[in-house]
Amino acid sequence: MPAVRSTVAPRRETDPAPGAPTRRALLRTAGLLALAPVAACAGGADAEPSRAATAPPRRLPSPRAHRALPPPEEHDAKPPEPAPGPRTAPPGPASTAPAPAPPVRGAPFSRLSHAGHALALTFDDGPDPRWTPEVLAVLAEHGVRATFFVCGREAAKHPALLRRITDAGHLIGNHTWDHRRLTGLGHAAVEEQIARTSETVRRATGRDPAWFRAPYGEWDRAVYRLGARHGMEPLAWSVDTEDWSRPGTATLTRRVLAGARPGAVVLCHDGGGDRAQTVAALRHLLPRLRTAGWDLVQPDARLL
Repeated sequence: MPAVRSTVAPRRETDPAPGAPTRRALLRTAGLLALAPVAACAGGADAEPSRAATAPPRRLPSPRAHRALPPPEEHDAKPPEPAPGPRTAPPGPASTAPAPAPPVRGAPFSRLSHAGHALALTFDDGPDPRWTPEVLAVLAEHGVRATFFVCGREAAKHPALLRRITDAGHLIGNHTWDHRRLTGLGHAAVEEQIARTSETVRRATGRDPAWFRAPYGEWDRAVYRLGARHGMEPLAWSVDTEDWSRPGTATLTRRVLAGARPGAVVLCHDGGGDRAQTVAALRHLLPRLRTAGWDLVQPDARLL
């Protein structure tokens, strides 16, 4: 009998066996398995957000800020040696405590007993805008420092002139407010004459006067006591030029040279009138005093 040809196509080896999953099914299953952990994380996120998800984003420093950052610390590096300190302690702040009051004297000092071959030039009744600058110029020319006993009323008018005196290295003393005779004035009036003048000097120069001279050389117990209370020593004179009477330049020069003694205190004036003769006499007598070997000094407690 003739052979019968089958109409069923033979199964290829690449085709899946009956009942086995197809290739498409396998790919679908693998995709579902890969998505399973993501779904699990998404479900957990609904219950409690992670710390990384809630933290604010970290801002990176700008390039300029990054350059300004310090280099990383090297813990193993040896610490730098401290800078050597001063060998002595630095000076402390200047003391603001007032100097102790001098003792109450029974007479003014009229000479500087321990000054040696030296004398002191003093000027009363200023400052005067006309004559004080001329006196200062002559003193500067010869390198002399003097003491100016000022009246408070004039000092209050010319505070810049007071500063000019102290800036040149001269001393300022108290010669009362308006040159009144202090004896018999009464305690309150003498206090005002002295205290008001010292306050004027202090405001202009920042310094308290250390020396006091009573007008006309008239002193009493109350004057000594109040002067000491304000921290001042009483200073009179041993050579009076009497330049207020304007006896002439030659006479003034002769009086100073004749009165030159160790520790002498010379009285002149830079205020209270025309002092042209005084200025002219200074130009003559200062070089002669220098030639004779005299030093010109200022009063100091160590020289009394």
